[in-house]
Amino acid sequence: MYGKEVLKGMTAYKQGMQISEVQRKYNLEKIVKLASNENPYGFSDEVKSYLQTADHDYAFYPDGYAYELRKSLAEKLEVTDEQLVFGSGSDEIITFICRAFLHEGTNTIMAAPTFPQYRHHALIEGATVKEIPTINGRHDLLKMQEAIDEQTKVVWLCTPDNPSGEIISKSEFTQFMDKCPEEVLVVLDEAYIEFVDEDLRFDLHDILARYKNVVVLRTLSKIYGLAGLRVGYAIAHVDIANKLNIVRGPFNTTSLTQRVAMIALQDDNFIKETKRQNDSVRKQFEQFLDQLGWTYNESHTNFLLVHTPIDADEAALYLLKHGFIVRSGSLLGYPNTIRVTIGLEDDMKALHGVIEKLQKEINSGEVSR
Repeated sequence: MYGKEVLKGMTAYKQGMQISEVQRKYNLEKIVKLASNENPYGFSDEVKSYLQTADHDYAFYPDGYAYELRKSLAEKLEVTDEQLVFGSGSDEIITFICRAFLHEGTNTIMAAPTFPQYRHHALIEGATVKEIPTINGRHDLLKMQEAIDEQTKVVWLCTPDNPSGEIISKSEFTQFMDKCPEEVLVVLDEAYIEFVDEDLRFDLHDILARYKNVVVLRTLSKIYGLAGLRVGYAIAHVDIANKLNIVRGPFNTTSLTQRVAMIALQDDNFIKETKRQNDSVRKQFEQFLDQLGWTYNESHTNFLLVHTPIDADEAALYLLKHGFIVRSGSLLGYPNTIRVTIGLEDDMKALHGVIEKLQKEINSGEVSR
């Protein structure tokens, strides 16, 4: 009776089980959450110091323009102030893009599977969604290019991709962009960019100089460890950024979020150390899986898409009952996989033991394939 017709066939985002929920249900003392790709090392000590000592005044509205954060980030990225758009996580900026550029009679192109919020918000705006199947977790850019027509307004490229962890190479991206019509907006979602080795990253300034139709999305929810504060940003040409700021709510990032983000973005040592530890623990996990005979997608992130010898839901439930929350691939579009966030070294070694136990039970027939 109420709302858009398309909403009848849609559901709200379903988050994974929370730690307290699992503890109550399975009567477990310790739970390790490895389902949401959060930073197990927390966040910068500089941020902790600020939160402990700052005198916060929340009686006033925040600076809707986020002037200080905007100036600081523009200087760090070497872009102009007007090229930045801030959101409550990069998720919110996805809604800005859909609201600003998509409507009934238009279409949008994305990989399948990929980050589901592209599809979700495009459908709400009435656009037709063209989903191009991935190839072993990688975007099929050739087929995505072929799918572009006169009604195409937005193409979504997620690199590294969530949930596969795979990246788009520099040459693949360049070849795609050189053939993409200038009137089609290309969203380059780089939520996990800080986990990518520097020689594999795109050159932001080169992209913006060569292509006027690119919007780059980034977030502080992942490597910066600020998922609970919700802050992300986009970098684009001024005319695109202006349109996104028109649909942005006037006070969509809080005073606290703006200040904390500014501090976090300056602590490069924390980011380098987090990447170093993540790379080391992920490699240990990959070596363990190799020895066990399990396969996985190549990852450039803080998670691994692991192929399981049994049903994904069953594997995820088994780990859950043993105190590890992971994400079943059946919810992500990849059957017989689980997405595992790379946690602390000791927690991951404990996970190795549980997975090894699961494999022994599979071998003995206690758990069916």
